[in-house]
Amino acid sequence: MTAPASSSPPLSPLQPDPPSRRRFYALATNLLGGLIALLVGIPGVRFLLDPLGRRQDQGGFRTLPLTLAELEVGVPRQVPIVEVRTDAWVKYPPEPVGSVWLVRQSEGSQPPLVAFSAECPHLGCAVNLAADGQTFICPCHASAFRLDGQRLNEIPPRPLDQLEVDPESIASTQTPIRVKFERFRTGSEEKIPLA
Repeated sequence: MTAPASSSPPLSPLQPDPPSRRRFYALATNLLGGLIALLVGIPGVRFLLDPLGRRQDQGGFRTLPLTLAELEVGVPRQVPIVEVRTDAWVKYPPEPVGSVWLVRQSEGSQPPLVAFSAECPHLGCAVNLAADGQTFICPCHASAFRLDGQRLNEIPPRPLDQLEVDPESIASTQTPIRVKFERFRTGSEEKIPLA
């Protein structure tokens, strides 16, 4: 028995299926799902990459809540360095991260203001002003320094670390003082900044 002749030619495997409602719905569902994934994915990727795009402060100048007019000549004053720290997505409230000693020099001296790190170069303890007000001392191992930062004994490996003061901030006695706050390696004769 022979097969009846069909009115349409047989479909070859290389020809696409004729359009159908089922195929249209599958295509529309895939496109809609891709669009939703894209809309959700872009903010998610941006959230994950956000810490990489933030500008890091690399030991720049810090504005202190003090002007040159508020400092007495030859009288050291300790000023805390307050910073808002950010760790990935966490932003911490302002808190002290260190301190500096400011010593105003006599009229006509250059520079008119000297800033020192308040960390002892021996082992990093906090340097305090001695009771006489004329020297700095470290209570940990008896390191001693003059008001110009020079060593008074051989315990510390180097003088107090002098910090850079923004010359524009001390050009006027009414401008807030700006200091480049940095930390340095302790126990070393060389002044090596920490990263």
